[in-house]
Amino acid sequence: MHEETIVPNSTEDQAWADLLSPTRRGLITGSTLAAAGIAATGLGAGMAEAQSQAPLGDPNFRPVLPPRDVGKSPWGEKTALEPATRPLSIRPEGGYGLPEHPRPYTAVKSYHAHIYFDEDNYPKAARLRQWVIERFPVELGNWNLTPRGPHVTPSFYFGFTNDLLPVVVPWLQLNSLGLTILLHPNTDDPRADHLYYTLWVNRSQPVNAFNWKKAGEPGAEPVERIYPNIRPTHPLEV
Repeated sequence: MHEETIVPNSTEDQAWADLLSPTRRGLITGSTLAAAGIAATGLGAGMAEAQSQAPLGDPNFRPVLPPRDVGKSPWGEKTALEPATRPLSIRPEGGYGLPEHPRPYTAVKSYHAHIYFDEDNYPKAARLRQWVIERFPVELGNWNLTPRGPHVTPSFYFGFTNDLLPVVVPWLQLNSLGLTILLHPNTDDPRADHLYYTLWVNRSQPVNAFNWKKAGEPGAEPVERIYPNIRPTHPLEV
């Protein structure tokens, strides 16, 4: 009978044996304090790698987490002390009271339709644009493949005169192809036109016109004019 020779574990091997034993593993699973202790021993990265080998849904699965960022916030340490203040009003009349009189509908000089799209649904935008070209005497703008002006996603637009409103709006509602469409009037307050007087087909999305000047302020945008550049070639379906 051979005499058994026992070779003691190295310090690192013994640490792994202790950490991976069923009892020890159970304690680690249930204790964030124990997990912090593992990281302190320098074996945390290895343990995370070993734990992540368990399949998703297994009680022993643990996600591999990146280390926390070290440093200070660029916003400083006192943002919690900032007072909550009311932002500037986007209402065309200013302030927060009710206007004395309604605005006349003749303040609307024309309309814009902005059709938004992205890298997934641009074929729908191309189809809708072609339909518009074939059917409406409008002012058609460029393809905007990046955000432009107050519009935060790719888009194209067409402008149209007031007499087309009762036709264009229901036509876009029925032929939007699920795209997000902004319709707004053109008045002497383009800021309010984009933020306050809007109509949306399907859903709304952010419009970044808050830094535009209000009507009457120096540098305010002029009233938008419409110069049709499209001559229809197809009769409108009725």
